[in-house]
Amino acid sequence: MLLCLTAVLGVPLLGSTDVLNDPMGQTILMKLRIPRVLTAFFAGIALASSGMIFQALFRNPLATPDTLGVSGGAALGATLWLRFGVPLLFFGATGTSLAGFCGALGTVALVYGLARIKQGFSSATLLLAGISVNLFLSSLILLIQYFSDAGETFRMIRWLMGGFSVVGFSTPIHLALFTTIGLVIGVLQTREMNLLMLGEELAGARGVHVDRTKKRLFFSASLMTGAAVAFCGPIAFVGLMVPHITRKMVGADHQKLFPAVILLGGAFMVLCDGLARTLLAPVEMPAGLITALLGGPFFLWLLLRTA
Repeated sequence: MLLCLTAVLGVPLLGSTDVLNDPMGQTILMKLRIPRVLTAFFAGIALASSGMIFQALFRNPLATPDTLGVSGGAALGATLWLRFGVPLLFFGATGTSLAGFCGALGTVALVYGLARIKQGFSSATLLLAGISVNLFLSSLILLIQYFSDAGETFRMIRWLMGGFSVVGFSTPIHLALFTTIGLVIGVLQTREMNLLMLGEELAGARGVHVDRTKKRLFFSASLMTGAAVAFCGPIAFVGLMVPHITRKMVGADHQKLFPAVILLGGAFMVLCDGLARTLLAPVEMPAGLITALLGGPFFLWLLLRTA
């Protein structure tokens, strides 16, 4: 219902007559609106699920998909392409998206390598490595923007706001593929996530291979985050807000929480995109701006509540 409603919202507003009788209305619906809604839906699923996984992995309610620098890596890759790249389409994916995804994968490899410097796969080491890499990548993005002209800087800033300006179905198909792979890996670890929340020693005593489970969760969440940011740009706070809201609704059991986060994450992102298209119509805001406006106060409330 929500997907259908948001597909017709925007400028122009599409009614049943437009869709049935007007070729232009049909083109707008099929080439722009439906692909956009599907992209928002899968991006919401990916970011919300990643946030839930990272919170279980670190046993930290403030952990988000940005924690390990995956979003920063994707943003750096996309920024480099916007500065130095050329227009490119590869199997329907733009050069910016491909560069962003490669940047995300490179960051995953770097953080993983830094975490492996010490023996084992310590969550604390992984967290510190991710935060350090993320800060460094943010500095590189600012450096690139400083040496770019006004047009390039505007394109970078606009992309870094996050949004779903897509044409055709190639973007939602690619995003759905990577999201599904990450979800399958994550869903198979729901029992292990429940035990990890109780502590690594207890999880190990209950038969969980702790290091292997953490690696699987790490790569599952990183894959979904990297794909979402590569195709849609950085969209903040979805991975923080949705898991907490869902946990209040269904409890902390990940076997129930995971499916609920999938549904609520997709619906939340579709709703935010609908608001971005209609609040100041005909001006269209980036969806990432809506999530940031909602997420800032939510983060402060959560910080005060957990203090």
